[in-house]
Amino acid sequence: MSLTPPACPQCGLENTYADGDQFICPDCAHEWPAQAEASEDDAPAGDGIIRDANGQPLADGDAVLLIKDLKVKGSSTVLKKGTKVKSIRLVHDNGDHDVDCKTDQGNFMLKSVFLKKA
Repeated sequence: MSLTPPACPQCGLENTYADGDQFICPDCAHEWPAQAEASEDDAPAGDGIIRDANGQPLADGDAVLLIKDLKVKGSSTVLKKGTKVKSIRLVHDNGDHDVDCKTDQGNFMLKSVFLKKA
């Protein structure tokens, strides 16, 4: 294993650390196994696949769960951890928010790092 942990595969920041047999990114809360590091190096960077917080590929129409409470910018609305969102739509060209969805509280653009496949 290398002396310095690799950059986060989710957000690309280098503020990561090893915790037992996995790496953790404190910036986006992404965790990934240390032994999977070699297999991820084989995949091209920026392969265009949108992945959830656990590294699972997402597709249009998938159902996902929120992994943390999310405050809606410019509003007092909070999307609660564990909220199930059905029928997501992936957006590949809209900055860092890559999932378009509809909840009971309205339509939102979310980052895939805060979702896990249901």
